[in-house]
Amino acid sequence: MSRKQALLRQHRRNKRRVLLVGLVLLVALGVLVAWWLPLPLLLLAWVAHEAWFADHLFYSPGDDYQYRFSPDAELTGVTLQGDRLVLPEGHGLGADETVVLAVGVKASWLGRFFDPLVVIGGSDQQTFERGANGLRYLNLSGCAELLAQGAVSLRGRYCTLVGEVRLWRFRHPDFATQNVMVIAPHADDAELAAYGLYSRAQKPWIVTLTAGEIEAEHYQAMGLGRADAARLKGRLRAWDSLAVPRWAGVPAERCVQLGYFCLQLPAMQAAPDQPCGSREADMSDIRPFRQLNPFTLPADADGAPTWNNLLADLRALLERARPDVLVMPHARIDPHPDHISAQAAVLEALQGLAHQPRYVLGYANHLHDNDRWPMGEAGEGVALPPFFDAEQVLVPCSLPVSAQVQLDKAMALGMMHDLQPPAPFKRRLRRWLQQVLARRRWPATGDNEFFRKAVRRHELFWRKDL
Repeated sequence: MSRKQALLRQHRRNKRRVLLVGLVLLVALGVLVAWWLPLPLLLLAWVAHEAWFADHLFYSPGDDYQYRFSPDAELTGVTLQGDRLVLPEGHGLGADETVVLAVGVKASWLGRFFDPLVVIGGSDQQTFERGANGLRYLNLSGCAELLAQGAVSLRGRYCTLVGEVRLWRFRHPDFATQNVMVIAPHADDAELAAYGLYSRAQKPWIVTLTAGEIEAEHYQAMGLGRADAARLKGRLRAWDSLAVPRWAGVPAERCVQLGYFCLQLPAMQAAPDQPCGSREADMSDIRPFRQLNPFTLPADADGAPTWNNLLADLRALLERARPDVLVMPHARIDPHPDHISAQAAVLEALQGLAHQPRYVLGYANHLHDNDRWPMGEAGEGVALPPFFDAEQVLVPCSLPVSAQVQLDKAMALGMMHDLQPPAPFKRRLRRWLQQVLARRRWPATGDNEFFRKAVRRHELFWRKDL
């Protein structure tokens, strides 16, 4: 069981306990006070839950985030004077650097009902958990003009900034000028994590590992059986993985779909020679999802969904593309089982190859601890996510995404069939309650939560040099 699955199970168990206690109290009120009293109280409790307590948050908002960065990256002499972040003279921060500020965030009493946020110089804002009371990490990347002036205004809304501050700077090469290969476990992972980067890259490659055919209830509602619906969804998502990157100018000959089956990568990894067929599509041959690829690959010979075939495909692609930069999931931060196995497959495939990439940029489209991150609204900056492992040294890399590219990215997500179905009624009702009572907003570009989470001023990666 993954850590996220364990956290979710614990959350549900605690939720059942709270509901049981609440039910006992309501019954007692009905017996001791008035028979009708539990009914309006039950309605109010449900509204409060949907408005303020429906987030999947698997840690206390009072916990400090725990990051460890290289001491060489820290800029000393930075102070917070009132609402002004004052930098030392001659700090030399550049426009293209990743800049991270650690600061204590203490939510006000209103910050328990509305999402607390920090307004950065009037040009950006970054949002945190309701009730936040601990160390958080602001992403000041892209604020070059304000930083050059030696002082930046930081104003809390529904929160105050407390304690001492620390600032780190990270210099990176211009990855867009290099040969970039994006590894996407599923169609849309490349767009969610790295559309801004790959749309600027001089020679981008998009490699999607799975067809993403499962959970096809939307197509079953059209009258298809379970297997037929899964096959249709897989065909559509395979098409999306090849066609949508063209919107960003990626040539068709550098878009590849490997067609392995969704949520089967861990099983393949556990038994490298054993074929792992689709869970829902009644298929054990990956070739139907690979027919539009621009060239043949090793697994086209037998179509077997095995780990060894996946490694052979990846080695052939790495030798053909010779990427300088690999963009793929960060297995310590992103808990999705296919994402973890995707990273492991790429690292194993690299062993023994003559050409080795220089950089890995890890991304996280999912988190262990917080399903809303990045919090706040579309178009905001991306603060660093909750992280609680101070033993690991991380190197953040925040790349800017202009307003025009954000719009193009939203349109690319809109082309993805998996993000098109409308939100269920319960979710729409919850959002309406949160909009009215908690002042939350969702973008007009799409119902899916990723339109809010992924279309931002920054794309955040974690760099590792090979």
